[in-house]
Amino acid sequence: MEFEWKGVMPAVTTKFSSNDRLDLDLFKHNIEAQLEAGVHGIVLGGTLGEASTLEDSEKRTLTKTTVELLGDKVPVLMNIAEQSTSRAVEASQKAEEDGASGLMMLPPMRYKADDRETVEYFKAVATSSSLPIMVYNNPVDYGIEVTLAMFEELLECNTIQAVKESTRDISNVTRIRSQFGDRLKIMCGVDTLALESLIMGADGWIAGLVCAFPAETVAIYELQKAGLIEEARALYRWFMPLLELDINAKLVQNIKLAEVATGLGSEKVRPPRLPLTGIERERVLEIIDASLAHRPELPDYKNL
Repeated sequence: MEFEWKGVMPAVTTKFSSNDRLDLDLFKHNIEAQLEAGVHGIVLGGTLGEASTLEDSEKRTLTKTTVELLGDKVPVLMNIAEQSTSRAVEASQKAEEDGASGLMMLPPMRYKADDRETVEYFKAVATSSSLPIMVYNNPVDYGIEVTLAMFEELLECNTIQAVKESTRDISNVTRIRSQFGDRLKIMCGVDTLALESLIMGADGWIAGLVCAFPAETVAIYELQKAGLIEEARALYRWFMPLLELDINAKLVQNIKLAEVATGLGSEKVRPPRLPLTGIERERVLEIIDASLAHRPELPDYKNL
């Protein structure tokens, strides 16, 4: 499927049953809510999707299920997070076979590759698959930064088209746009910097709290796109305490708890993760409950 790197693309959570199997019914329920809200794509198997705990067969099931459910309505991206180049190539080829429209791709996992090794890793996948690739640039959490000089080399591959900008340096949006123009599309990957990034020229938002609040997330994107910055800013201010749940080591548990509150998921996570308990759980519930108590009425954002 041909698609544009733009808009809101949820990094969806993976739903599990009480016996630790995929809960595809609940997963489909959430995906349908995302589609109804007007998202522009779906990202599978990211950090929020608990990718490190998923079997290859489960990733393939999620891809096939999502592609079958969505058809040609919005693109489906699979995340590639592997330790070896050969496994990354294999994973990208399986994603393509299963109907994915594109790839989100992290640098090599665990081993701290240098610049040359990282570039060759990305290039190996880019030349072995026809799918468009979004490089996930998150040095804060994964320890490897893909620099502008490295992107100069990577953009020799036509299939490398976008970056999930998660350096947490908002000025990087301007640097990327100034150096590469529209050749490298920019998708903000940090919920708490989303509106700032969009206003400064990012093309879209790979979002986390969208899993529980799809309409509010898409509304912010559409409002700023229509030039209604004050309206977008007011909604963003309401959303910020929730968005901060995404920049936390337990973002998966936090967001799954928020999904429960909005009827879009369950708290079930795959060990070693465990659901929140005690004071930690109470603190997150206070944030969620306070936000829901003042949940704003949304404008007709789909028709701006």
